[in-house]
Amino acid sequence: MSHQGEILQNAIKNSGISITRIVEELGITRPTIYRKFKEDTLDGNFVNSVGQIINHDFANDFTLVQQSTLPFVTPIVRQTVTSGVTARVTSVQIPDSDPAKQLLALQTKYIALLEAYNELLLKVYGPR
Repeated sequence: MSHQGEILQNAIKNSGISITRIVEELGITRPTIYRKFKEDTLDGNFVNSVGQIINHDFANDFTLVQQSTLPFVTPIVRQTVTSGVTARVTSVQIPDSDPAKQLLALQTKYIALLEAYNELLLKVYGPR
């Protein structure tokens, strides 16, 4: 059985629309979309955005189990360790249905990402 990334990739191929056009409209890079093709589960908003670009409804392409995971990022605990960078354990959680809580959760993730980026810059380039 194909996973969601493969289903997305096949739909894009069958649409005849170039990857370049899709990544430009989504505002992402080519490596990002190729990484998405390898993922077992995808974010529902991402799938819907691609579907709008290629004029394809993915509702019939995913099994019921796969459809139940589409609106959410699956809860995965990842540990990221890069030489010299502090190890971080990130837990991806299912978002709450309240938009204000979703925004606060995204803001928290964004700030954590910026802090990790600044830490990496300090490790690579040193202090000013």
